[in-house]
Amino acid sequence: MQPQWHRPGVGFTALHLVQPVDGGVARVVLDLVEAQLAAGVRVAVACPGEGPLAAAAARLGAEVHGWRVTRDPGPGLVREVGQAARVVRRVGPDLVHAHSAKAGLAGRLAVRGRVPTVFQPHAWSFEAVEGMTGRLAGCWERWAVRWTDRIVCVSDAERRTGERAGIRAPWAVVHNGVDVGRFAAADGPSGPADLADTTAARAALPRLAALPPGTPLVLCVGRLCRQKGQDILLRAWRQILLQLPRARLVLVGDGPDAEVLRAAAPPSVLFAGAVPDTAPWYRAADLVVLPSRWEGMAVAPLEAMASGRAVVLSDVDGARESLSPGHEALCLFPPEDPPALAAAIGALLRDAPLREAIGRQGHQHVLSTYDVRQTARAIADVYREVASVPRPERREPIPQ
Repeated sequence: MQPQWHRPGVGFTALHLVQPVDGGVARVVLDLVEAQLAAGVRVAVACPGEGPLAAAAARLGAEVHGWRVTRDPGPGLVREVGQAARVVRRVGPDLVHAHSAKAGLAGRLAVRGRVPTVFQPHAWSFEAVEGMTGRLAGCWERWAVRWTDRIVCVSDAERRTGERAGIRAPWAVVHNGVDVGRFAAADGPSGPADLADTTAARAALPRLAALPPGTPLVLCVGRLCRQKGQDILLRAWRQILLQLPRARLVLVGDGPDAEVLRAAAPPSVLFAGAVPDTAPWYRAADLVVLPSRWEGMAVAPLEAMASGRAVVLSDVDGARESLSPGHEALCLFPPEDPPALAAAIGALLRDAPLREAIGRQGHQHVLSTYDVRQTARAIADVYREVASVPRPERREPIPQ
């Protein structure tokens, strides 16, 4: 049954303000856009033109508005706020949905509560910075609640992190979801067929086709940046090679740390760059690793489990909730702990039956708990609740 997005006699318009435009955030936004368009919603997306999001949203049928906004706060903030306000006036939305810290900052300053506003942090900004900058980020989030009808967290852990920071907000927890059919092979009675068979998947990827049969292959999918912790993985990788010298590591993604990581990587590490479709890479891997320093709930591990792959994750927000019950001891390691990461990877690479069993259980867990259709229905519920609330008198006009 499709979500009911319409008020009597009036079409519903949702405006997504988005920065960043790649990685998991873009994937979440595109999944929501697709579901909302299918349900008859008028959907607009405001985001920078570079990166894959704008073109992909336009192909789905959304109205796309260019928004020149950077990832970080800076001297351009006033201009970014003004541009966001102009987009809001042009679109005339029933609801504004701001994704990630920068869009949440500029978007809420632009709207200032005049339009029902949902903010989805996709991991808190104050976790990414330290010192005075971190304290200021926390102060802003506590203050901006006045212009926020609902904060949508992607995990219970992310909500608890916000509460510990003193954010007193109307919360909703809506877990990230994935298109299970996109990542799994054809399903049989017990799940996707040939989950453990990586041979055909590697043969289909030119950069992996020359690997000798049986080569242990570890995959990390994510933006090459401090948050995702690929530097931690590279420090652990040297220990793994002492145990498994034939092992290979593939980093899929691009980002500001690419050159530094390349310089630090041994020859057994392949940098695949940004790829149009991650699904074949998951199917080619024996094990998928995400060594993040912080998250809300990362999308990549859900995609990996949907592909039937075991995962090893740093124990940050959302990681425990991602995993099948009982997998925590095998699949989690303390953040920024390369020896613990190396031990977890090595144990699973050496035990193929265990790894494959974890992969099959993970697939079933994602199928039952993290299907993207459930996410879309939950967001539809949030929109209905928020859009029906009368506007308080303290709301301010959108700046001209």
